[in-house]
Amino acid sequence: MYNLPYHKENSRGVISEFIARYPFAFVVGCNSEGLPIATQIPLFIEEQNGKQLLKGHIMRNTDHHKAFQQNPNVLAVFTGHHVYVSGTWYSNPFMASTWNYMSVHATGLIRFLDEVELEDVLRKTTLHFENYDHASTTIFDNLPMTFKQKVMHAIVAFEIGITNLDNVFKLSQDRDFESYQNIIRNLRQKGESGRVIAEEMEKRTGEVFQM
Repeated sequence: MYNLPYHKENSRGVISEFIARYPFAFVVGCNSEGLPIATQIPLFIEEQNGKQLLKGHIMRNTDHHKAFQQNPNVLAVFTGHHVYVSGTWYSNPFMASTWNYMSVHATGLIRFLDEVELEDVLRKTTLHFENYDHASTTIFDNLPMTFKQKVMHAIVAFEIGITNLDNVFKLSQDRDFESYQNIIRNLRQKGESGRVIAEEMEKRTGEVFQM
């Protein structure tokens, strides 16, 4: 990951909001033979006793479940919108083009949870994605017991104790003011991803240029 100070988001709250906004993460690890494994699953972040945790669930006895039992080291990658930035938009157009994007990397140790904790994870997950609509038929507490018992045998919940949380919010912070404004104007015409990145850049104008 790029480790340039001007491409970093320093607010812990903003990073947590980013994870909540883009929860479908790449979860990566290695098995006991050093072979890489990866899966994509929704995760949510919690803070307990001053420690940040990621929680989710996966299918039992899959390659990633077995690998994480063998090697608990985990990398979870959260990615948001990303977009091409043409060098022709700079005040000096004879420059290489680039890519603007936002990404959060969480590393830590995974711990598999018991059945009581699995219920808690499923309850919080379903409520979160159903916008806390307690009347929804698909939230955990409203599902038929026979269905829950059948499904819960096939899945396992986990938590990842975060040991390091890093990020790249690469949003043209290293460009001059004229280039920065030109990039924003052009990105607004580049579909949803362009508009989202443009809005993120717009919000940071004062901070980037100390206005």
